[in-house]
Amino acid sequence: MRKRLQNITSTINTLAALLVLLVIWQAVCTLGIVPGYMLPSPVQVVKAFAEDFPLLMSHLRVTLAEAFLGLFCGVAFGFGMAVLMDRFERLYKAVYPLVVLTQTVPTVAIAPLLVLWFGYEMLPKVILIVITTFFPITVGVLTGLRSADPDTMNLLRSMGADRFQIFCYVKLPGAMGQFFSSLRISAAYSVVGAVISEWLGGFSGLGVYMTRVKKAFAFDKMFAVIFLISVISLLLMKLVDYLQKKCMPWEDAHE
Repeated sequence: MRKRLQNITSTINTLAALLVLLVIWQAVCTLGIVPGYMLPSPVQVVKAFAEDFPLLMSHLRVTLAEAFLGLFCGVAFGFGMAVLMDRFERLYKAVYPLVVLTQTVPTVAIAPLLVLWFGYEMLPKVILIVITTFFPITVGVLTGLRSADPDTMNLLRSMGADRFQIFCYVKLPGAMGQFFSSLRISAAYSVVGAVISEWLGGFSGLGVYMTRVKKAFAFDKMFAVIFLISVISLLLMKLVDYLQKKCMPWEDAHE
């Protein structure tokens, strides 16, 4: 009960802060402190969102398809790499620096090359999302696997457990918290990565929509799609929280 009350209070405080920011934003635009062509008011943004709602939803379906496919592939690839690097020390020493190196190259610099190599369809977008999302999963899962309690593992070995049983009963449950923490980051990155890839080439998607309205100087529509992307990212993170509670019920039991 106490935890639920704290969550409600935290939500109310967040909504109150957001409401204050919106009121200040509306006041700044109404008083003409910032020209309307530079900063549309929240009312203008809501109107633009309502007017273009069907078009936004059609573009959103494309972006979400790219994001989910790329996220799935990135999570699978990252999880597999983490398990292999935990199992084989030589592979860890050889591959881990390369995994870190992939994150030093800006995605904006990679995207044009992917479009050049693979065209304007979905494939280059998915590849970019995989590059963006697999790193947090790899690092998080690998950290969780390597932080397993050695005493527990030695106890299972003394009872005749093999590597697979130790992985299933000790390492994997211990790494689940790190996995879901990384998945939250990757879920948010997947949408952003899809939009960035669409900026540089494509026929539909929120990134393509943003490029078109930017060229038309329709900044109210720009803000509308920005807020839509933010809401989608927050919803995906909440979905990960829900999955974590379902997959890790023992966490709630300890609270």
